[in-house]
Amino acid sequence: MASSARAGARTDQTYRAAGLREFAGWIEELLRARGYDIDSPRGGGRSKLADDAGVHRAAVSRLLQRQSMPDLETMRRIAAVLGVPLREMLIRSGRLTEDDLPLTGAGRPVDGDESSWLSPEEAACRMGVPPELRELFARVARQFLPEGA
Repeated sequence: MASSARAGARTDQTYRAAGLREFAGWIEELLRARGYDIDSPRGGGRSKLADDAGVHRAAVSRLLQRQSMPDLETMRRIAAVLGVPLREMLIRSGRLTEDDLPLTGAGRPVDGDESSWLSPEEAACRMGVPPELRELFARVARQFLPEGA
């Protein structure tokens, strides 16, 4: 029985390592797409991300070296800097599933209750639009809303 417990622990460890590799790879793609130089030794992209997000450089390094998953607060801050919804970060990291974090009505009124519509500003926040682009997002979104909404 002890050997089956060890085998189960190894399988769980292997699964977590694979999830960490996949998540770190996704983060690297986002970093490159956002202009962070993480490929050259002196590019400074890792330090810049840590500074921009207000997190420890070691946390960024451990993630990108596939050593450990960031804690929730670090993940929240990195998501904000990269313009990714925290929901997506948590799901892609394997910490939670889509069932754990269901989308609620996609911003539509429930049972005709107009007060439950999201404002363009609220939608921008929930979608992870960077703060400096939220006003522009809201102006563009309003062009597609029905009159009076």
